Amino acid sequence: MQPEILLPVTDPALKAALDQLAKRHRAAGGIGMQVMAFVGGSAENLMSKLPQPVRDGLEGATSRALETAFDAAARTRGAVSDRPDWVNTALTTAMGAAGGVGGLPGALAELPFTVTMLLRAIQGIASEHGFDPASDEVRMECLRVFASAGPLEADDGTDMGFLAAKVTITGPGLNSLIAKVAPRLAAVLGQKLAAQAAPVLGAVAGAAVNYAFTSYYQEIARVHFGLKRLARESGEDEGLLREELVARIAPKPKG
Repeated sequence: MQPEILLPVTDPALKAALDQLAKRHRAAGGIGMQVMAFVGGSAENLMSKLPQPVRDGLEGATSRALETAFDAAARTRGAVSDRPDWVNTALTTAMGAAGGVGGLPGALAELPFTVTMLLRAIQGIASEHGFDPASDEVRMECLRVFASAGPLEADDGTDMGFLAAKVTITGPGLNSLIAKVAPRLAAVLGQKLAAQAAPVLGAVAGAAVNYAFTSYYQEIARVHFGLKRLARESGEDEGLLREELVARIAPKPKG
């Protein structure tokens, strides 16, 4: 069987919508870069500041945090309504400050709560775009948002290919997805922990990092579910729209 040939998007309204999503994606990491300048050093240098045992156990801790958050975030939907972005950001910023006060131990204790808050915010954005966060499929899609590069690194959009992969919606499927997401998120969270544990900065760094993280993942969620809604409403192939979006996000070659 010949592979399906996907033609480029030509509809002006669709192209304009993709341009807006690309602009949002590029802007998502802006605050993170400012935090990096505030904390000092590079993402790689931040990771090197973590004790080796913490670095070794980070992926496992991230997997456990994702598993806990996957259930906890969904359970809260029946008791707490979706909140505006600024409320989510304010809450996680306060949590980051509290974690930063306690240095690295405090940041580690705060980690699963922040991941749950972030996932809960992402579920709210999915609902805002017309998707049902109570469905297993959408809950999995929310989890995939964590596969993006993170707010403290430049993201050329290539991680969006991961978001297109299909995962069976079963217990093993969830474990498989967490196993794929955890290493990516662990690398990002390691930078967060190191920034919060930075000497002197303490609570201020914790608040700034959590502010950047929440702002970033909420924006990435809007890109992800905005693209899915665009595909649904336009009838265009989602894979094609994703390719078009990545092409708009990727830095243009100099010449």
